[in-house]
Formats: sequence, C-alpha cells, structure tokens
Amino acid sequence: MLPPAVAELGLTVHPVASEAGQEAAARALARRMLAGGLKPWELTFRIHQRYGHELPLTERLAELDDEYAMLECGDGTVDQVDAAVTAEARRLAAQPRVPTEPTDVSG
Repeated sequence: MLPPAVAELGLTVHPVASEAGQEAAARALARRMLAGGLKPWELTFRIHQRYGHELPLTERLAELDDEYAMLECGDGTVDQVDAAVTAEARRLAAQPRVPTEPTDVSG
C-alpha cells in the first residue's frame, strides 16, 4: 500500500542503507539546518556520527566536525567553521533530487 501512495505523491524512497538513501538523509539534515532546525555543529556531529568519513557526499561535513573539535588547538573560530558548514549545507541542499521515474529527454 505504501509504494503506490508514495508514487502518487511524487516522492522518492530509497532503501535506508543504500548510498542514495544516506545521501537523501544528509540533504534533508542540511535543509533542516538551513531552516534553523539544527545548529551548524549539530549537523556536522550527526553526519560524522552516522557516516564518518565514508560517504563521499558528506566528507567535507565530517572534516568540519573535526575542525570544531580542534578549535582549541588552532587559530580558527567557531564563526569561521559555522560559515563553512552553512556553505556546505547550501551546496548539499541545492543538489537536485533524484526523480521517481527516469526522465525521457529524447522526446
């Protein structure tokens, strides 16, 4: 019953463990942060915790989480890392979503 309802709504559902599912979840978290639902450090923490440095799409966010942890030892500021996280979240959120069905561009 769920697949036809999802298709009728024009939504895409990816298996949770698939790379496409992980990328969709990461984009949703990025949009949530941009909407004010998460702080930048919360986004990087969640991404790093879930995917580590293994998911190519979110590698930069994992690196930025490491930067938050190293702020005491370096010369960067929280505001600088927050700005980099926001820029990366915008990049992720701007990526096109995968359509539910292949698009015929020949016709």
